Amino acid sequence: MNKNNIKMFTVAFLFFSVTSNIMAQKAAVNPLAGKTAKVYVTAKNTEKKLTETETLQFIDKPQTTEKEIAVFVDPSKTFQTMLGIGGAITDASAEVFYQLSKEKQQEILTAYYDKDKGIGYSLARTNMQSCDFSSDTYSYIAENDKELKTFDISHDQKYRIPLIKEVIAKSGGKLTLYASPWSPPAWMKTNNDVLHGGSLKPEFRQSWANFFVKFITIYEKEGIPIWGYTVQNEPMAVQRWESCIFTAEEERDFIKDYLGPTMNKAGYSKKKLIMWDHNRDLMYQRVSTVLEDKDAAKYVWGIGYHWYEDWMKAGMNFEAEGRVAQAFPDKALVLTEGCAADFDQKLLTDWSFGEKYGMSMINDFNIGTVAWTDWNILLDEKGGPNHVQNFCMSPIHADLKNGNLIYTNGYYYLGHFSKFIRPGAKRIACSSSSNKLLSTAFVNPDGKTEIIVMNQTDADIEYFLWIKGKAAKTTSLAHSIATVEIR
Repeated sequence: MNKNNIKMFTVAFLFFSVTSNIMAQKAAVNPLAGKTAKVYVTAKNTEKKLTETETLQFIDKPQTTEKEIAVFVDPSKTFQTMLGIGGAITDASAEVFYQLSKEKQQEILTAYYDKDKGIGYSLARTNMQSCDFSSDTYSYIAENDKELKTFDISHDQKYRIPLIKEVIAKSGGKLTLYASPWSPPAWMKTNNDVLHGGSLKPEFRQSWANFFVKFITIYEKEGIPIWGYTVQNEPMAVQRWESCIFTAEEERDFIKDYLGPTMNKAGYSKKKLIMWDHNRDLMYQRVSTVLEDKDAAKYVWGIGYHWYEDWMKAGMNFEAEGRVAQAFPDKALVLTEGCAADFDQKLLTDWSFGEKYGMSMINDFNIGTVAWTDWNILLDEKGGPNHVQNFCMSPIHADLKNGNLIYTNGYYYLGHFSKFIRPGAKRIACSSSSNKLLSTAFVNPDGKTEIIVMNQTDADIEYFLWIKGKAAKTTSLAHSIATVEIR
């Protein structure tokens, strides 16, 4: 190569390097370069249900004014990584599912688990033995079988296991599934009853820990991988249905002396142990008692919580949840059960039903929650079946009298999160300048940015979506939720 060629090559290389650096800097400054922003809306008194409504146009806008409402997004600031969003596959859901026609069964599977045609659920919870949302009470083992030799899941093989297998297939072969017990067998408890509370007798702690291992092993032989488990559903609630009381100290000691070591010995150390699994309001005391003991804390992957304090007029209590996130940042937060209301025919069309989901999810994610699990995925037209008449709402109900499906607006509100925020997504900084708009935002593994904006007021609200000096003006309709997808 002669001197002139070398000189030309050097100049070209330098030009390419400088140009590349400038382009990279522009892209860093302007994360919207070469991308489009589409808006999907669900709104009251309209036909909009996860409907694409517009493509936003961004302009240079270094600063918004005090009179302008804005939602500020900063993709450079990232927080927790999402595990998934989904609902519980209970006996009740499975029993209702298999009373539907094959056509409606496929509609349900598509509606929940198809990420393109449905809302893309990727997470599920199921019950170990019976719960209130079972048609009856049952156990996997016979009376006084301390060695668990009679362990038998034939009850689950009729409805629940087939449904879980169909869900896994519809989800592309992968579903993050965890299990929760509502009660040990009656003879293991102080009240000799699976219902009405009672506690686990000390002499059966090892047998009960072995029970978890047995459940996971048998389910996985059925082709159903179990990702994790909770220690006890609602351990402070004495219910007329399946329930069992664990004090904070009892849960701590059961984890560190029995459940944790037993799971490790069985080769299940990678299964995720989730403690608490009860309401937000009292979670700090429980969590601090367990996690301040290092021998118990080493087995705990996450902290499960419910939202039912709202029913008791005490509010959602996001503050308690936030204190736990701050104090124990190395443990994952998981909403393990949530349901917006007891069954009420009016709520099938009441817009506030879905708004409760939106309010909870936005706040939970902004606090640091990595997974969010709704309660039953499907119930009948009465909010059951339930063997103690504890009927609840569900995003979708089946009217078994005529075989039709009833989609509540809760289904669509959930979809604004589960359809767009995929496993592996990272939450990014997002802040609204007005308390009239709730917002959160994520970046998915494929690079798509998802911004969710919710308006619970009676008025349309104009606002700027602002990202690194660029802004697009749009309107949040009264009583609406919108997902802005930038890709």
